[in-house]
Amino acid sequence: MIFQPVLHPALLLVFLIPLVVIASIGLGRSAAPAERWRWVGRIGMAILLATILLRPGLPGGSAETLSANTDVLLVVDTTASSIAEDWGSDHQPRLDAVKKDIRAIMDRYPGARFGLITFDREAEMRVPITADTTALSSAVEGLTPEVTQNSRGSSIGVAATLLKDALELIRNSTEARGRLVFYFGDGEQTVDSTPESFADSAKLTDGGRVLGYGTQQGGKMRQTTGTVDGGEAPYIEYQGQPALAVIDQDNLRTIAQQLGVKYELREPGKPLDLPEPPATTSGTASTGGHVGTAIELYPYAAGLLVALLSVEMANALAQLIRLRRGALTAGKER
Repeated sequence: MIFQPVLHPALLLVFLIPLVVIASIGLGRSAAPAERWRWVGRIGMAILLATILLRPGLPGGSAETLSANTDVLLVVDTTASSIAEDWGSDHQPRLDAVKKDIRAIMDRYPGARFGLITFDREAEMRVPITADTTALSSAVEGLTPEVTQNSRGSSIGVAATLLKDALELIRNSTEARGRLVFYFGDGEQTVDSTPESFADSAKLTDGGRVLGYGTQQGGKMRQTTGTVDGGEAPYIEYQGQPALAVIDQDNLRTIAQQLGVKYELREPGKPLDLPEPPATTSGTASTGGHVGTAIELYPYAAGLLVALLSVEMANALAQLIRLRRGALTAGKER
């Protein structure tokens, strides 16, 4: 027998003993057989609840594992336009949608390794390629745009060289693994130079998506300071009016063509179209595809607990009906 307690056993005893003592006292004081059986049921419910919290199991179970022989690189735009407020009817920042889509990608490729690149004026490797999805989740949740005062315009291709270097490093330092690239942005080029090309990464990439966020009408952007000042920041202005960040889908399609992947315009409520894992991905672990686990027994205890609770509730309802009828009868006799 294997136990995987939800609470420390000492805490379970502190919880269980008073319940059993109270129920035992009630059992000892009951004269009617029906009432004694009800107290026996209550003792059983306390024991079953403690059993569920202990999570007992039997050795010998197995679960299929996914050894996703895949590396996923996420390239995220963190310029001021990433918080343009034109996502959905409630005008949420685009970055909220990006974070949600990244979580969906993590769920789609369980067991894969992930890396995170962000870019504004410069590109930065925020999370080197890792299987630690907790670290990635923390980094993604903490994503914020560049400080407004530091903004000097940005190129949508500034991350091209860093992405190529990361893909080459993965290719040269590990066994054959599939490589997926996901680019998140609005395609708005805010410097005069021609965007850098991602074409050098195409031969290193097995798939992915370029995901576009924003609208043709554009969205207003609040100023960011990098500090916690409290209250809502004012909007960024241009010539006395709120500046608008507008999506440029032609630029995004160009990036997709350079990488050799599909482009997708993201819209609220639209499911994310994600590619299948590359052919080099292994569907199951090399140790036979299964790992040893315990055969969980707590679901059976939970089923019995539900049955006893149903009987207890039925008895309580019947007693309530009898009391109600007795009160009505006594009222009529008066």
